[in-house]
Amino acid sequence: MTVHDSSKRRFLKATGGALTIGLLAGCLGGDDDGGNGGNGNSDNDGNGGNGDDHDFGDWFDNVDNYDGVEDYTGQDEVTVMNGTGPNGYQYDPPAIVVDPGTTVVWEWTGDGGGHTVTDDDGNFDSGMLVDEGETFEHTFDDEGTYRYYCEPHINMGQKGAVVVE
Repeated sequence: MTVHDSSKRRFLKATGGALTIGLLAGCLGGDDDGGNGGNGNSDNDGNGGNGDDHDFGDWFDNVDNYDGVEDYTGQDEVTVMNGTGPNGYQYDPPAIVVDPGTTVVWEWTGDGGGHTVTDDDGNFDSGMLVDEGETFEHTFDDEGTYRYYCEPHINMGQKGAVVVE
């Protein structure tokens, strides 16, 4: 067997598996919602079909640790770590849903240098904080989606969102 034959076999094996999975997923959809399992997400929201009902457009396209929205409804206070990930340029978790009146506390890990929590619409801004254990908090009284980022690291994918519903 030549190297070319080996590569061709790997390609056919990989695409055959993907085709099988795609066919099974289409069969399991079962309803008339465009094949997305009835979750209201058409997979056209730029989030890779994560299965949640929140549309952030392309906001999370370069955020490596985004895997859908984590539900923190029913809690009065939620902590989001600031400066996580392999290089210290992530929020963890990057996207949460909370009830109106919930206070979100961002806690600095001390990794990745100085960070901010800056609302995309100017509703809040922590300013630059550096030291591990420093915190910034904001209480979300009004329903809506609040996209935020780290001023010096936005291009590195340090972005997040709070959904209040």
